[in-house]
Amino acid sequence: MPAVTTIQDVGRRMLSLGPSRVDHIPALRISLGLAIPMAVLLLAGRTDWAMFVGFGAFTGIYSRYEPTRMRFRRQSMAGIMLTLCVTAGASLAQLGEVLGPTAESWTTLLVSSVVAGLAATFVLSRGLKPGGAIFPLFAIAAVASAPPAAPIWVAFAAAAACASLCVGLGLLGHWAGERHPGADVRAAAETWTGRQLGAEFARFTVAAAVAGMLGLASGLPFPYWAQIAAIALLSAPGRTLQIERGLHRVVGTTLGIITTAFLLSFPSEAWQLMVWVVVLQFLAEMYVLRNYAFALLFITPLALLMVQLAHPQPVGPTLEARVLETVIGVLVGIAVVSAAALGDRWAARRTVRAARAAGSEGEERTVEP
Repeated sequence: MPAVTTIQDVGRRMLSLGPSRVDHIPALRISLGLAIPMAVLLLAGRTDWAMFVGFGAFTGIYSRYEPTRMRFRRQSMAGIMLTLCVTAGASLAQLGEVLGPTAESWTTLLVSSVVAGLAATFVLSRGLKPGGAIFPLFAIAAVASAPPAAPIWVAFAAAAACASLCVGLGLLGHWAGERHPGADVRAAAETWTGRQLGAEFARFTVAAAVAGMLGLASGLPFPYWAQIAAIALLSAPGRTLQIERGLHRVVGTTLGIITTAFLLSFPSEAWQLMVWVVVLQFLAEMYVLRNYAFALLFITPLALLMVQLAHPQPVGPTLEARVLETVIGVLVGIAVVSAAALGDRWAARRTVRAARAAGSEGEERTVEP
């Protein structure tokens, strides 16, 4: 019966929407931070730089519903992190011109896995929300996997300018009504031990590396999608919710492929794809905190259209690869979560045994003459 109840609860949460919290205000701010630079690229005829500004625009996703000063500080940190990831990705893309395809793929995989661990550790230690390392990993891996679209300094400048714009829009969020009941109260600072931060780094690095290796071994074209799927569930609080997040990821991505197939089923100009990207960004932010699986109906085509703008790919194989690599990544993520749970049980048992042994030794000493 408990298992049946759990399955019913998971199904109910997957089909229901959480309460709304003026979601349209941060959604509008975040989508505006993407729309403005996209329009500039369109006017300049540089749609091939879409990923640079797109990943810089992810800065706006951080620190929603937080006090203005806290949002400014945290979005500034997130913007620097994402700009560095875009710059590193552009550097790897340039390096790939020198290396062979195999060496390039393995270099990108290993570097992006380490970046995922470092970013997750940084996000945890600084209290950034959303947690995890999806956006930094996506930024470095996607840019590195595409052919070089511009010199490294252009990638840096485009991402930094877009991130700065999003920080500026974040300052205006308070006046637009983006705040929660405790917005005037500073959140309690969390402290983490070196061991906890090390465990966070290990979890994300191992999950990204193993998923990427399996994705690369499968022969599918975008191993970093497996990496992203593997770490996507690790940021959820608690192992039960992490596994549930993985199931949401598979279901939502599969349904999101249908949305993507529809949008790409007819010829589209670059400006039309850009409009869809902005609209999808708005819809994703409207629902991501209310129902993760439902939000993936918009997140999946958003990510794919952004890649298509910068580096067009055959539609059919791309959509198929997205689903298969998501499944690979989620299975790896669940395996990492399960292994961590098993390790915690073993550690707890060793602690109990050591305590019992110490207690028994103490009792023996007390009865000695």
